[in-house]
Amino acid sequence: MKQDNKTRLRAGLVLVLASALLISACGSNGNDAGENNANTSGAGNEAPANTANEPQQTEEPAELTLTDASGTEVTIPADPKHVLATYLEDYLVALDVKPVAQWSVANGTMEYLGDELAGIPEMPFDLPLEVVNSMEPDLIILGDDTQAAEGKKDELAKIAPTFLLGSETVKDWRQTLTKIGEILQREDQAAAVLEAYNTKVAEAKTAIENAAPGESAAILWLISETIYLVDESVASGAVLYEDLGLTPPNLVTDIPEENRFSWNQISMEALADLDADHIFLINGEGAESETLKTAVWNNLPAVKSGQVYELPAKSSWLYSGPIASGSVVDEAVERLVP
Repeated sequence: MKQDNKTRLRAGLVLVLASALLISACGSNGNDAGENNANTSGAGNEAPANTANEPQQTEEPAELTLTDASGTEVTIPADPKHVLATYLEDYLVALDVKPVAQWSVANGTMEYLGDELAGIPEMPFDLPLEVVNSMEPDLIILGDDTQAAEGKKDELAKIAPTFLLGSETVKDWRQTLTKIGEILQREDQAAAVLEAYNTKVAEAKTAIENAAPGESAAILWLISETIYLVDESVASGAVLYEDLGLTPPNLVTDIPEENRFSWNQISMEALADLDADHIFLINGEGAESETLKTAVWNNLPAVKSGQVYELPAKSSWLYSGPIASGSVVDEAVERLVP
């Protein structure tokens, strides 16, 4: 791997680990959103009975006022054209909304959305006010509470209406999708995206249960020659274990809940005890990795049985959202179902 790629990956590691605390990101817990939707008023007069030949009127979106996680009433534009929702691009793309900018760190972006976000300018993850202002957003959506800390939300609100989803919402990508659908007045589309995902999961779960009944799988992230174990509650871990029903490996379940992180660093000594039928390896080192040449690695049962599935560092397995989660489902089926 070239040196600049390694630098980028290390920088990405720092932010993703920080993001685990900020947007922790993002575990799927299988529950549909329970947010309260704001009511909009409709026409008060009933149409005449003989309207069969009259053209159907399409209801135009109107301004919407919603209360965000900070308790602030935010007036949402009727049809925002320049939406900034950094680290939430997955949801915008799923709802056919092109963001005005995309999240980035150290010249890296959410690369699995590359095709959909081609040509979209990058936005530093910490939302510098001068850069945000230059993007001329007409709506800003923030995720975790910390993104609004130290008066940042108030400053952003001077640029455009700014809505905070809040930490409780962004813990569950389904709730996040539903809330963003409400904000953008695309509730039906959000519901359809979720229904399609649930259908995909049901079919995939049946296929995996038939092909690999009761088998376990570990998700490992290799970066800077350090191995991190993806927790069962976040990103691809939530998809594999909660949605698809695969058994978490011993190294996940052995960690006390109060000591768990989204990505748990494990030593080579601990790795030697990994008991997993399958390993999904997010490889940030490539073929040059010294870790993958060690006796510890090559003596793992999944390695010996040829049931290690390498995924590129730019894959969706470290992210959450309808597109990321759907990709994980597809890739799990591709590798586990003959």
